[in-house]
Amino acid sequence: MKKVFVSGCYDILHAGHIQFLTEAKALGEHLTVCFASDRVLWAHKKRRSSIPQEHKQAVLQSLDMVDDVVIGKDPDIGFDFRTHFLRIRPDLLVVTDDDHHSEKKRELCAQIGAQYVVLPKTPPTFRALSTSQIVRWIRAPQEAPLRVDFAGGWLDVPRFSREGGFVVNCAISPLVSLLTWDYEKRAGLGGSGAWALLNGEDGVASELNLGVGWQDPAIIKETGLCVWKSGRHPRLHFKRNGDMLRGLMALLFTNEEHDTPGVANKKRNYDIIYKASCVAAESVYREDIEQLAEAVRMTYASQRKEGMTPLMSPRNSLAQKYCGGGWGGYGLYIFSSVKDRDEFVHSQSHARAIEPFIKNYNAL
Repeated sequence: MKKVFVSGCYDILHAGHIQFLTEAKALGEHLTVCFASDRVLWAHKKRRSSIPQEHKQAVLQSLDMVDDVVIGKDPDIGFDFRTHFLRIRPDLLVVTDDDHHSEKKRELCAQIGAQYVVLPKTPPTFRALSTSQIVRWIRAPQEAPLRVDFAGGWLDVPRFSREGGFVVNCAISPLVSLLTWDYEKRAGLGGSGAWALLNGEDGVASELNLGVGWQDPAIIKETGLCVWKSGRHPRLHFKRNGDMLRGLMALLFTNEEHDTPGVANKKRNYDIIYKASCVAAESVYREDIEQLAEAVRMTYASQRKEGMTPLMSPRNSLAQKYCGGGWGGYGLYIFSSVKDRDEFVHSQSHARAIEPFIKNYNAL
């Protein structure tokens, strides 16, 4: 009887695991599965098991292709199965092609004359998936805010960052979810950052990989009215709950899509952007809406010099600017009173009221 041996965390079983175990069993007549104990899982992954290990053992044992299940307790990372392996003396040790300990495992196989067999990590019938991805998916929020930026946009892009500069932005409601997205898409509100967060992904890394900045996923995860330091990575400098903006913000869609990566390398005046960021940061410290409006006007002046089409300028607004990189998407409007804001929203079919959003930590 040809004995096959596999090991792993098997913390949350998914289709890739089933395919791997099926293919491993096909190489012999008897399949032993060794999974990492709770203690080993903590040492290796820094997380507790998804279910108690006796339940995990029962689930694995119930699979038709599995003949025996053992729990790996040896302390060496990646070799918690060693004691069982040397006791059982299988004919094959089967691993996936992303195994991080292949050289030492080959040496272990040589000790007892076992064959070391490598199978593809991701079978062609399944999309790549890992237990870590499932954990991130489970932990991902059901809803997330989008964001508006007041000043300092582009100073979150590593190659455009400036020492002493700031990025000033605010998370907004209504919130969005994977099922409900009550805003236009590609509209300059940081939708890609929210989408990454809702899918359990690292939004900052994904945005930087696109060649743009980190402000969208940073503020969407942090929430509130935030002042960030310009730089290669997000560093929160100051934060308020956004009450100074409550009832005073509105969005107006331009009927044009927004594309930040497509305009990242356009020529623009970074001196004005830098100065506006400093004014905006000071306005948040002082909770001064008039000063924040000044920073927004400075930013809009920079956008206009890039060649962006003028936004509607209602007589009762304090300031307006394009959200994000501009050249389409939403325009942000700030008013001095709720009455003025609501009149504007009611008068424009493509306008909507928004409010600052901050997580309720008391509910956690």
